[in-house]
Amino acid sequence: MSQIPATSSSRQATAHDWVNPQLAGKLKHLPKKPGVYLFRDGADEIIYIGKAAVLADRVRSYFQKGADLSPKIRALVAQAADLETIIAKSELEALLLESNLIKRHRPRFNVVLRDDKQYPYLRLPIHDDFPRLSIVRRVKNDKALYFGPYVPTGAMRETLKVIRKVFPLATCKIEIDGTADRACLEFEIKRCMAPCTGNQTKEDYHRIVGQVRWFLEGRDQELLTSLRDEMHSLAEREAFEDAARLRDRILKVERTLEKQRVAQIGPVDQDVLGLARAGAAVDVQLLFVRGGLLIGRRDFFWADAGGVSDEELVRTTLEQFYYQAVLPPKELLLPMMIEDQQLVEGWLSEKKGQSVRLVVPERGAKHQLQQLAQENAIAALNEHLRVHSESREAVEALQQLLGLSSPPHRVECFDISNTMGAQSVASMVVWENGRMKKSDYRRFRIKTVEGANDFASMHEVVKRRYGGTLATKSGKVLTSPDLIVIDGGIGQLGAAMEAMTHLGLSRIAICGLAKAKGEKDERIYLPGHKSPIVLPLKSQATRLVQTIRDEAHRFAITYHRKLRSQALIPLAQ
Repeated sequence: MSQIPATSSSRQATAHDWVNPQLAGKLKHLPKKPGVYLFRDGADEIIYIGKAAVLADRVRSYFQKGADLSPKIRALVAQAADLETIIAKSELEALLLESNLIKRHRPRFNVVLRDDKQYPYLRLPIHDDFPRLSIVRRVKNDKALYFGPYVPTGAMRETLKVIRKVFPLATCKIEIDGTADRACLEFEIKRCMAPCTGNQTKEDYHRIVGQVRWFLEGRDQELLTSLRDEMHSLAEREAFEDAARLRDRILKVERTLEKQRVAQIGPVDQDVLGLARAGAAVDVQLLFVRGGLLIGRRDFFWADAGGVSDEELVRTTLEQFYYQAVLPPKELLLPMMIEDQQLVEGWLSEKKGQSVRLVVPERGAKHQLQQLAQENAIAALNEHLRVHSESREAVEALQQLLGLSSPPHRVECFDISNTMGAQSVASMVVWENGRMKKSDYRRFRIKTVEGANDFASMHEVVKRRYGGTLATKSGKVLTSPDLIVIDGGIGQLGAAMEAMTHLGLSRIAICGLAKAKGEKDERIYLPGHKSPIVLPLKSQATRLVQTIRDEAHRFAITYHRKLRSQALIPLAQ
């Protein structure tokens, strides 16, 4: 886990003379056991977390006189003021504890995978009487089959779409016992064979379940052979309409498999990792291959990883990504060998419940697949750098336009949405360092305002956001913005400014963004300025604030429509 390598010398290390007495004393009495160590700075903040097979050897190596330390390690050692160690039963337990602590504390000297998502899987409970596919985000040890992860989720939706068109599995949530009085619409359009009414036997239903399993596992030949045998059997019985329907299913399956197949290497499950670097910027690409089919990919980007080796980034990605509820495949293809490979393989194997191998392919189909991941990493890195460059130019233009003392790295934007004053809501979206940060989005139901009063509503939500009631979510403190954008003109801006002044936060830059009535040009309204600034149509600053404002509007409208739909449901019943 972002492990800083120990120096090669095996002799007893001696602390540098400049190490403070408290830290020097702890260095002399380190346990010779596996565990985790935490470095803290002078402000008692955790700045680095690492694991070790032998704590004494690993930690002392950082302070060894004459050691050839990288700039990153020298900076770490210079800031280390205190040390804490936690003894573990084994190196594997230390690895898991380190992963958990890094995720919780996110120390600045660790390479942190900024990824807290629970990825979707398709669950098929094959031991049920009438199994149905469902979407889940946690894999359980419940004897069901899990397929995934699907990243992005669009790949999963496309897979489900094909399955529901081709394989007539039940999609309802009712108990199926064959006693229902009538079938639903799914039976009428031939998407289900109505086992709920007794129209389909359990054995026939499980035959289709088996076909779905083959499809998801990429077992092309078994699936197509089964479907063709069934088609010929129907034709021999002169059930030509059913045979034609099955023929169409076979064609759809063949097209889907041909489109998704990435390599002719059989129905294997693999995750493939590629890495690309340009100066200090690094991109890691993970391709998910299931049953020989490419079902998705995940991209990780670090803008400043100049002091981190490629091997450390690969290991960090593996340890932190699979520490979450992500089930590893049987084989992971890597661009290079990593430190503690056997330890990581043992941990992944324990997590999966069967053997997992880390492989660095040098030739053949596996090497071509790893090269594909490498090419995707290069393309993604170039795109990140392009967006980063454009974003930097945009914020510098915005800084100049608004007269800010520094470029805004975090922008929060508010919007109000209602229908004739009913179901009044507000949204807050966040733009940070070149991209929308959806994990920090917030939505509000207006509580203190009656009717359509956008000014009072804006005052309420700004006060709630910065007054402390929504300052935390799941223990996480929201960062203060460099700039607040209010969707609206003088009135909305004035209401927001009044709330900020009341909270003693008038130092935070704020502006309003609106179009004049009947005009196409956007206008920026600033505190203390009577006349707005007309934004140039083709300016990068204009595009930036429009993008943020439009996202706030979309987020508010979506929430408003949801509440309005919920309010209408009782009327329709």
